[in-house]
Amino acid sequence: MTDATLRAADADTANWLSYGRTYSEQRHSPLRQVNDTSVARLGLAWTVDLQTLHGLEATPLVKDGVMYLTGTWSMVYALDARTGALKWRYDPQARRDHDKLMCCGVVNRGVALYRGRVYVGTMDGRLVALDERTGTPVWSVQTTPVDSPYSITGAPRIAGGRVIIGNAGSEYAVRGYVSAYDAMTGALAWRTYMVPGDPAKPFESEALKRAASTWSGQWWKGGGGASPWDPIVYDPELDLVYVGTGNPSPWYPELRGTSVGDNLYGASIVALRAKTGEVAWHYQTTPGDAWDYDATQPIVLADLTIAGVKRRVLMQANKNAFFYVIDRATGALISATPYATMTWANGIDSTGRPIVDSSTIATSTSATVVTPANFGAHNWNPVSFDPSTGLAYLGVVDEGTDFHAVDPAFVLTPTDRTLGRDPRYRGPRLAQSLLANPHGRLIAWNPATGREVWRVPHPVVRSGGTLSTAGNVVFQGRVDGIFAAYRATDGQRLWQFDAGVGFAAGPMTYAVGDTQYVAVLSGPPALYSDAAARAGPGRVLVFTLGGTAALPPPMAPRGPVPVPTYKVAASKAEILEGGALFTSYCSRCHSFTSNLVKGGAVPDLRRTSPAVHATIDSIVLGGARRALGMPSFAKDLTSAQVRLIQAYVLDQAVLAARAR
Repeated sequence: MTDATLRAADADTANWLSYGRTYSEQRHSPLRQVNDTSVARLGLAWTVDLQTLHGLEATPLVKDGVMYLTGTWSMVYALDARTGALKWRYDPQARRDHDKLMCCGVVNRGVALYRGRVYVGTMDGRLVALDERTGTPVWSVQTTPVDSPYSITGAPRIAGGRVIIGNAGSEYAVRGYVSAYDAMTGALAWRTYMVPGDPAKPFESEALKRAASTWSGQWWKGGGGASPWDPIVYDPELDLVYVGTGNPSPWYPELRGTSVGDNLYGASIVALRAKTGEVAWHYQTTPGDAWDYDATQPIVLADLTIAGVKRRVLMQANKNAFFYVIDRATGALISATPYATMTWANGIDSTGRPIVDSSTIATSTSATVVTPANFGAHNWNPVSFDPSTGLAYLGVVDEGTDFHAVDPAFVLTPTDRTLGRDPRYRGPRLAQSLLANPHGRLIAWNPATGREVWRVPHPVVRSGGTLSTAGNVVFQGRVDGIFAAYRATDGQRLWQFDAGVGFAAGPMTYAVGDTQYVAVLSGPPALYSDAAARAGPGRVLVFTLGGTAALPPPMAPRGPVPVPTYKVAASKAEILEGGALFTSYCSRCHSFTSNLVKGGAVPDLRRTSPAVHATIDSIVLGGARRALGMPSFAKDLTSAQVRLIQAYVLDQAVLAARAR
């Protein structure tokens, strides 16, 4: 696996050598054994249980008959791509309680392969190089400050002999950056920050000096955010690395400074010179972002003929509901077209800026409802592009968010790790009042003309990434456990498989010998709080024509919530206060709804046994279940506050038991 191998990856039909298959990240395979005629005979070839309920997001890579993938807690697996037999497994021993400090979950999206090594980013901020044959660590570097709210959930990329890695954490007090390491030694080659730091100190680059004029107040005390947590795409011809950045931090503009500015380079697509990390150009998709509209959705490179002219473009279906087509050499905007419902903007002006509806910005005196929701019209889930049809395939969500009024007294400090949990910082919630029936769909989008060609309405809101093939087939999974194949030209459903467990990840395909396989990871992460989401054991599912393997028996359904026998004396006001504390400190893992229901990995707290209730302080404050991922909140909560949370949980259990 050399630079030449990666450059020629499109001609290597059997293997899937990088996150998006090729440097262009089109996720389109030339394989055609599984096609729009034969796909009806697709069956399960083999499956491997990854022993997790936390959800899976990785795209497997395949090289010479070996599959490499990641699971939860940043674990890496090497499997026989023909049979699923385990070759090796690497556990980086990531701190199980680091999840308290980080966003968003213990997921990981995959590895990179290069010169006999497997590279993985860990949830606690390390970049590790493993021996491809044995899984033995070759080197490891800490890319983020230890015990900080940074994390890594995205897959590394290879660019000119270097491993490029970003980080997550813009919901907290972090300053996002991209790092490049020598692939052989692990030595840091360059680091590029995405927002300016303290202006009392020298700026790291002229680009950051210019960006500082778009910030105000003491923004650096809150870090600034703009974490580049997912897309990293390399164009070897231009020698540019493209990254998408997260939201500026804090979410609400009123909390960021004394005046509202663009807050560069938050919510932006940024092109970096691969050799130096210098900013070559940027395009900000959501200036002064007020809605958590990260620009961290998949970036796809292609050559398109637009108005009779062949253009080298970069494409992104942004969280903010605009589909962007950008000249990837210069950063010039070619088109920005809505592909989903939006109320925050009324189009794009002649300079390429969105025409913002100011009524959708929450302030200290007014709340607001806006679409898309902060989860996005499209999120990180992979997008595929078929050069033969000229269409991009992606899942779309129409949903709204209710942003509460801001407490202007909230002051962010450099050590604040509870941004988003502090009761004074009241975050957004899904707004059923705007869209009584949020809905999702699969669409085919023509980026050259800026229009939707076909759509398949889904019975659920959330769905996973897509894969297109030369067989005129598009594959996608949904959170209700259905993995399906559609005809690429018109969206006709051709085949489906009920996995019993939902999907978020992107499928891929490969060949071993004369046999084509289609692989996908099942198991939606906890963030997929769709009412129809089906949780269960996370698995690798691999299909082939004529496959006859069977899934293991499904998990037994749980019965109704029992009436709790444990009692905590509390008034209605105290229960209400306990609910506010639960929302601030517990809901990110245990619930995104009002009834404490959470998928898969974490307990339904309404079912907590009397014995566990009796030892609640040892769990919440003492860290008794740290090894299972439950952190200690000793520095955040008092025993009296834990009792209020407990009272709220018990009250919710009583309500659920009465409602059955």
